[in-house]
Amino acid sequence: MTETEQISISALEHWSYCPRQCCLIHAEQAFAENIHTLRGQAVHARTDQPGVEVGCQGRRIARAVPLWCDRLGLVGKSDVVEFLADGTPYPVEYKHGRKREKLHDDIQLAAQALCLEEMEGRPVPFGAIYHASSRHRREVAITVELRQAVEVCIAEVRAALVAP
Repeated sequence: MTETEQISISALEHWSYCPRQCCLIHAEQAFAENIHTLRGQAVHARTDQPGVEVGCQGRRIARAVPLWCDRLGLVGKSDVVEFLADGTPYPVEYKHGRKREKLHDDIQLAAQALCLEEMEGRPVPFGAIYHASSRHRREVAITVELRQAVEVCIAEVRAALVAP
């Protein structure tokens, strides 16, 4: 797969939220800042700074980790990847709003998990969405159904954005 055929993980989140938004941002390069995007940038200010530290319970915490999955043609960057005591990667996606359950957030997180599985050579059964406004995490199981939703979303985005 060539670089031009690779799909950005963020495009999956945009597509599953609103296909038109995805096409405007990723095909037309039309992106307008607003209060919501500025709040999101503020939340990501620390996670966008690459680095590794040791957190509570001895977990290694890596920020701004480059991600890829050659099998699916995905590329992107995680906000945070925590490595559990046994070395299992645990992706954490930061969102600026209050705690909520949204499929587009889960698809983005699951895509990160699929990349980490290929990169690390081990299963990633769970991840979390961290909601900055409420300071709560929502754990997400990376189920078979969610994995299938990611693959369907990749095919739809590729059909919409990649020229034949």
